[in-house]
Amino acid sequence: MRGLKMNTKSNNDWAIAQSKLKARWTVLTDDDLQFAEGRHDELLDRIQERTGESREEIERAVKEACLS
Repeated sequence: MRGLKMNTKSNNDWAIAQSKLKARWTVLTDDDLQFAEGRHDELLDRIQERTGESREEIERAVKEACLS
């Protein structure tokens, strides 16, 4: 996720973003969406593995979920 910052001010913000991502891709679990600061690529890899979506689409969706 080079150049893409996770715009989450709190754990609650990330919880909201997780809910949005799980609504979009129902195959995702809480474990799939575990986020550790500085490990963005691992998060994207897990989502891509579970959904089969393109990296670009996943980055766009994660960014939208974090910003809205």
